[in-house]
Amino acid sequence: MLRFMDWSVVVMGCLLVLLGFGYRWWEQAKIRKGASPRQGVRFYSIWFPLLMGLGMLVAKVPHMVGAPFAVVMVADSLNVVLVVTAALVLVVQARRRAGSGPSAE
Repeated sequence: MLRFMDWSVVVMGCLLVLLGFGYRWWEQAKIRKGASPRQGVRFYSIWFPLLMGLGMLVAKVPHMVGAPFAVVMVADSLNVVLVVTAALVLVVQARRRAGSGPSAE
């Protein structure tokens, strides 16, 4: 029996993926109109919601559809790869922000 929490996680994952794609589309439309791309906020506004949403979907959907054990294990492994990728990108972004701050001379 599927519970409300299972479906709410799937819906939240879909919304996060759509948010990531929507913000990417919005930023591309602004760039076409002549605005300069904002490199500092790109990860937080586009890739982070996309990775979080994909992680939520990959974690719940195979269990909900009753996939075989091998498929569930592959999905869980992919989810671990997504988490590690998001963590690495966060660390790189944090190091860039720390290094690009005003220097005390």
